[in-house]
Amino acid sequence: MKYESQKVAKLYFIGALTLFLAQVAFGLLGGLLYVAPTALPDFLPFNVVRMIHTNALVVWLLMGFFGATYYLIPEETESELHSVGLAKLQFWVFFIAALVAVVGYLFGNYDGRSYLEQPIYIKVGIVLVALMFLYNISMTVLKGRKTVISNILLLGLWGVAVFFLFAFYLPNNVVLDKMFWWWVVHLWVEGVWELVMASIMAFLMIKMTGVDREVVEKWLYVIVSLTLFTGILGTGHHYYWIGTPGYWQWIGSIFSALEVIPFFAMVLFTFSMVWKGGRDHPNKAAMLWSLGCSVMAFFGAGVWGFLHTLAPVNYYTHGTQITAAHGHLAFYGAYAMINLAMITYAMPLVLGREPYHQRLNMWSFWIITSGVVFMTFALTFAGVVQVHLQRVMGIMTYMEVQDQIGLFYWMRLGAGVFVVLGLVLYLLSMVPPGRAKSA
Repeated sequence: MKYESQKVAKLYFIGALTLFLAQVAFGLLGGLLYVAPTALPDFLPFNVVRMIHTNALVVWLLMGFFGATYYLIPEETESELHSVGLAKLQFWVFFIAALVAVVGYLFGNYDGRSYLEQPIYIKVGIVLVALMFLYNISMTVLKGRKTVISNILLLGLWGVAVFFLFAFYLPNNVVLDKMFWWWVVHLWVEGVWELVMASIMAFLMIKMTGVDREVVEKWLYVIVSLTLFTGILGTGHHYYWIGTPGYWQWIGSIFSALEVIPFFAMVLFTFSMVWKGGRDHPNKAAMLWSLGCSVMAFFGAGVWGFLHTLAPVNYYTHGTQITAAHGHLAFYGAYAMINLAMITYAMPLVLGREPYHQRLNMWSFWIITSGVVFMTFALTFAGVVQVHLQRVMGIMTYMEVQDQIGLFYWMRLGAGVFVVLGLVLYLLSMVPPGRAKSA
């Protein structure tokens, strides 16, 4: 580690992993309620469990992005962070706000918009956190070296903050409400978050492969251009059935079908960088997570997204378990894995150690990834049966179909147990052995 201020990333990594554990734990509880609806006490109904599961997902991913940024920006700019104190204050405000929100959910204090259920005072707190973060990072970038990675990362992070402001816009018209709701949810995960992911991946490739920065930056330009070209108008695949004009079915189908291209480019990028570099980097676990991220993102966000993104297909599949299958694999592959890759790479350096517990870490990779993939296939098969019986043939009601696909829900629950066990192994692999070496 070259800069003392990079140590602040450790706080964010620990916070992110804590919330990740909470996310998968509540996901497991949600899976339990699918097969045993009365298994939990009254204060933990399915809607609250799901709410905590999805909100913890968003918060821990953002916290991981913050930590990754605080680690890589000093190296990219060749200067210390503008304010370590502000970075620490930002963490505690964000972490405490997340805990307050979760406690509020348990007592029924939430808004009704999915993923944006936070009460208004929590949303204001999130904006304050974003402003502290962007000020700190922007001032650091302005005073130091300018690189393509830092500039694109900053663009993505500013996009995260700007598009979140639409969470405050609550039009009375339900169509407008849904349109602008997707401006937060879609343009985050299929737009600016992809810029953040690509920037972090580019940083890791430079550090672990030794490939010239110019080569990596050219790839980064291509990936980012494809992401913005397809992702912005690809928002249209959410507009099919909410009351918007019919031309969105054409726009959404065409551009969202093209969204698979930047994810395929990411696969080509990572594997070609590793092949060209030819360097046997000591942190093999971080390399495994990086390569796995590009592959799982391609299948989860790209292939599984394409499976039901065309309007004539989406007419039957919208809101079924096929959507859930796509969502689980896409979020894990594109964003959870890039955070885990960065934490695996940076944590030993922050602690002043050589890479440690790599075998345990790589076992966690295979267990978590296998669990999520199995879960994805289970939900996909459940969705196909659901679509056929309920929407194509129309011979069963929703609840009758749920009885027919109960086996797949048990399979999803079993896969969830494996994901939790794999995460526990990952957390154990993050515990450093012995004492750090003296400088």
